[in-house]
Amino acid sequence: MIPQSLPYNPAELSGLIRRKALELGFAKVGVIAAEPFRNGEGEYLQAWLEQGYQAEMGWMVTHLEKRLDPASLMENTRSIVCVALNYYNPDEYDKTDPHALKIAKYARGTDYHYVVKDRLKELLAYVQALVPQAQGRALTDSAPIMEKPLAVKAGLGWQGKNGNVILPRLGSWFFLGEMLLDIVLEPDATGPVPNHCGTCRRCIEACPTEAIVDDGVVDANRCLSYWTIEYKGEAFPAEIAQKQSGWIFGCDICQDVCPWNIRFARPTSVEAFLPRPLNRRPNAEELLALDEEAFRDQYRKSPVRRAKLAGLRRNVEMALQSRNVSSSPETSDPES
Repeated sequence: MIPQSLPYNPAELSGLIRRKALELGFAKVGVIAAEPFRNGEGEYLQAWLEQGYQAEMGWMVTHLEKRLDPASLMENTRSIVCVALNYYNPDEYDKTDPHALKIAKYARGTDYHYVVKDRLKELLAYVQALVPQAQGRALTDSAPIMEKPLAVKAGLGWQGKNGNVILPRLGSWFFLGEMLLDIVLEPDATGPVPNHCGTCRRCIEACPTEAIVDDGVVDANRCLSYWTIEYKGEAFPAEIAQKQSGWIFGCDICQDVCPWNIRFARPTSVEAFLPRPLNRRPNAEELLALDEEAFRDQYRKSPVRRAKLAGLRRNVEMALQSRNVSSSPETSDPES
């Protein structure tokens, strides 16, 4: 119980929030003070932008000052609660076929924006039941906020060489979310988790387009996820198309090969993240037959809607072209 002599006890309230977050299904939770990034913590973002690694994602350039100061996203923000929610679901496509159509695991079920934010709003309601004057805001990849550095600062995990946050003994198949609060909480005493990637380079070596240009640095200009989700043009450059490897929305290669995922990944218990029928083993004929109405119906509240029907159809057609080129006599190994 919150002591009646004070509006609330910061340490006790932090403990109650952590416990409630775990009850809501979050795998890890961390509490930090809402402070601007200092001592070079935000410099990597500025360097990333200066290199043009954001490709045509212009929104990454805007509101840079807010990204560097998360407290600016809500008036009087004092504390930030960072959470991670497991979305892992095993692959069901034919892994013996290198050109099998594939959708990234995170996009096979319901859009995480709805799922994570709903749980954070429930967590916020819990906080407000304990401290009625508390105001807050639930976020998950829905505002100019540096989620990964915040998760690292909150002790959820470390940022791996593929840029993803890796949770100890859990892996990286997690959505991140944040709850901003205008009340003071007791920050976690554990601090950031040490980086345990060591000398491993599996993600770097496995990336077919060599998009991981340095430890933790991904060049979107080379990333299949960028091309199959954010790119709005009619066709991919030849060097991208030749290495599409069947991915029609997103790409999981750098996470699939990560030893932390291979050893520790466990299927999600969140039913909303389970693959929809059309996403289990994507079929080119079915996908290309979709019209606008069918696309909206099949992908209602789905991340795949971000590509729009035109983008999804382009991705499927490019994947089929890549398969045909790879299997043609002119490009096959004459000794095989």
